Amino acid sequence: MSNDQRLQQEPLGFAERVKAAVIWRSGGQIVAQLITWAATFIVIRLLQPADYGLFAMAQAVLMFLNLMNGYGFANALVQSESVDRRQIAQVFGILILLNGGLALAQIAMAPVAAAYFRQPLVADLLMAQALLYLFTPFIAIPNALLSREIDFSGQAKVNLVAALLSAGAALVCATYGFGVWTLVIAPLVLFGVRAVGLTLALPWLVPPSFQFKGAGTMFRYGGAMVLVQFFWFLQSQSDVFIAGRSVSPHDLGIYTTALFLTQIVAAKFVPPLNEVAFAAYARIQTRPGGLGSSFLKAVRLIMLLTLPLHFGLAATAEPLILTVLGRQWIEAVPLVRILALAMPFMTLQILFGPATNALGRAGIALRVSLSGALIMTASFLIGIQFGTQGLAYAWLAAFPLLTAITAALSLPVIGVTAPALLRALMPGVGTSAAMLAVVLCLDTLLPPMPAEARLLILVSSGAAAYGALLVLFARKVVAELFALVRRRPAAAV
Repeated sequence: MSNDQRLQQEPLGFAERVKAAVIWRSGGQIVAQLITWAATFIVIRLLQPADYGLFAMAQAVLMFLNLMNGYGFANALVQSESVDRRQIAQVFGILILLNGGLALAQIAMAPVAAAYFRQPLVADLLMAQALLYLFTPFIAIPNALLSREIDFSGQAKVNLVAALLSAGAALVCATYGFGVWTLVIAPLVLFGVRAVGLTLALPWLVPPSFQFKGAGTMFRYGGAMVLVQFFWFLQSQSDVFIAGRSVSPHDLGIYTTALFLTQIVAAKFVPPLNEVAFAAYARIQTRPGGLGSSFLKAVRLIMLLTLPLHFGLAATAEPLILTVLGRQWIEAVPLVRILALAMPFMTLQILFGPATNALGRAGIALRVSLSGALIMTASFLIGIQFGTQGLAYAWLAAFPLLTAITAALSLPVIGVTAPALLRALMPGVGTSAAMLAVVLCLDTLLPPMPAEARLLILVSSGAAAYGALLVLFARKVVAELFALVRRRPAAAV
């Protein structure tokens, strides 16, 4: 069988492949993230808040240019009903040209960015980070082709090795006093290992083509995704651009680290699941009712798993930060408490994108991203008047509104009603809210004690309470979750 025929053939045992993909992608991501987090939290204890503030300034510029890195064109290979070698070669060529140009553009923009933030070191950081673009084509193409076949085992293994080597580099650099450069070197190792590993994991890879005749459909889809990513950048990074000129690197580092802690679940666990969902939705989009029911199941299970983590973080912010990060980060406690309550809305909001994109409705994602850019940027401009705590409240005020807009635009296209969505959310919301109340009440009753002991008591009590609440009030949903993991059919919910 030719490669073209193999690409166009519907895989056998589709449901089983999706389940295996979820296990490989999420399981591999969990292991890799545990390694990364262990190193990250050690590094945070070794570095200073100002190091993270400087890094956030450089990262904002990097993420802005990354909007044009061509991942949208690679995603077009996943979304398309069929692809051939010519299309793959064209996307590969597009990515090489785009990322080579972006590397040069970042080097040229580095002095301008340093002048804007009034921090000369930002220029040096950006020049070194320009190397990241050279790895992108060799990550994006293998990712897209493996995702298209819903084959995530190779990706998981490569990501695990990359996480180990990157974590090791971060620990060595932080220990030997590299300071902020630790935060630059570790991602370079991560991207480099992923580029080599994913290219080797792919059974075959066509050479790039720089003849783009007939690539109009991919250009339109990829262009729409660039616009979506641009507005997403305004939504998620405008706070750093706004605050970077208004607060010190120390305060910016406190804020961005608090944001990192609260976004761990939404930014690290949910996107891998969304990758699997996007590939699966793209294959079942023509089956009557198939996409809507699959979307509701994904919402029900993901929110059941993530909501207690968000609420638990809000309840245990102080002992957690003192235990894991150290007393030099105590100023992050009030920010974490506020931001953690905004993250459930963010988690739900980003679950809509894979479904609408799989239907080829990139215009919806564009309108959602435009709404987010306007709402969040306006909120940050108001919030910064009250310092970094004002920025945290901006997240809490704006994201529920953005989630409501996203649902209103997306649900009719997916084929799901608002009441059905609320029913899918209720098991996770109800049990998590009750768990939060239990933990907060217990915390008021505890006598003074070391932060480590307090954290252990609150976390274990919260976990026990949540488990008991699930058994009492959400037993069918728990059975559905176990059935998915054990690959057995669940009772009707």
